[in-house]
Amino acid sequence: MGTQTGTQMDAGRSAGRRVVVVTGASGGIGRATARAFAARGDAVALLARGDEGLEGAARDVEAAGGTALVVPVDVAVADEVEQAAARVEEQLGPIDTWVNVAFSSVFAPFWEISPEEFARTTEVTYLGYVYGTMAALRRMRPRNRGTIVQVGSALAYRGIPLQSAYCGAKHATQGFHEALRCELLHEGSEVRVTMVQMPAVNTPQFSWVLSRLPHQAQPVPPIYQPEVAAKAVVYAADHPKRREYWVGGSTVGTLLANAVAPGLLDRYLARTGFSSQQTDQPRKPDQPKNLWEPADEHHDFGAHGRFDDRATGRSFQLWASQHHGTVLAAAGAAVGGLVAATRAVRR
Repeated sequence: MGTQTGTQMDAGRSAGRRVVVVTGASGGIGRATARAFAARGDAVALLARGDEGLEGAARDVEAAGGTALVVPVDVAVADEVEQAAARVEEQLGPIDTWVNVAFSSVFAPFWEISPEEFARTTEVTYLGYVYGTMAALRRMRPRNRGTIVQVGSALAYRGIPLQSAYCGAKHATQGFHEALRCELLHEGSEVRVTMVQMPAVNTPQFSWVLSRLPHQAQPVPPIYQPEVAAKAVVYAADHPKRREYWVGGSTVGTLLANAVAPGLLDRYLARTGFSSQQTDQPRKPDQPKNLWEPADEHHDFGAHGRFDDRATGRSFQLWASQHHGTVLAAAGAAVGGLVAATRAVRR
C-alpha cells in the first residue's frame, strides 16, 4: 500500500516528509505511534505479524495523511528484519527514524513459565530490538544520520512479579541501549539513539498475552492511553540527544523509589503486585495467545485495550519532561517570589 516513485520520494523529503519504521505497529503503542507520525505526513513502514492488524494500521496511516507500507515480519528472526529494512528503503527511501516497539510476554509466576516460553519472550522483546537496531545502523551509520527510538518501560529498571520474562528483556534492552549510545558517542556519530520509559498503558496486550493468572490481566494503575505514549515517542524522535525520557508520574515515582529503597519496594510489590495486575473478572479460557502466533491475524484489535474508562489521555509529567527550561524558570520564579514575600513580611 501507498508506495511512491523515486521523484515523489525526493520531493517529499525536501518538504520535510520522513521515512519511519515502527515495529509492533499493528496494535497498542506501535499502532498509535504510526498514526502520530502519519499525522504530520511521514511515510510509515508498519512491521508486525498479524495481517488484519497490519491492514488496519495501514488504513489508519493513510487516513491520517501519511504513506503506509505493510511489511509482515517476525522481529525475532534477524534475517526477516534485515530483509524488511531493505524493502523499506527500496520502496520508501532512506530510513530516517526506526522505532522499536514489538514485544511479547507471559503473565505467570516464574516457575510456571516453560524454558521455550521464556526464550520466545526474550527473543521478541529483547532480541527484536537488537535486530531492528542492527538493520537500522547498517543503513544509518554510512550516511551518518538517523534516529533510533527504543520504547522501554519503567520495568526496564524495576522488576515486578508475574512478568519476569518481560522485565528481564526490558532490563537487557536498557543495558544494550546504554552500551550502544556510548559507542556512537565515542565514534562521534551523528546517528542518535534514545529510549522512552513507559508507564502502564491501555493496550490490547492484556487481552492477548499468554496468561496463567486466574483473573483478567490489567495494567497497574494509573493507566495511560497509547496516544500519550505515541506523543512521547514522536517527541523523542525529534529530540534524540537526551539518553532517555520518562513518561507518566507513576514511572518517575517507581524509578525514584527503586533508586532510594529497592528492598522496601520488593516487599511492597510482593504484597500488592499480584492483585494490582488482575481485575476481579475471571480470565476467559479461550483468550488469544500471541506468543507463538499473532492474535491479530484475523481480527484487528486497534491501539486501545479494554480499559478506556480508566485510562487518561494526558500526562503533566510528560509535558514537564519536554519543557525542562520552562519548568525550571517557573520554579525559580516561584522561589524568588517566596523569598521576596518572606523578606517583606520580616520588614
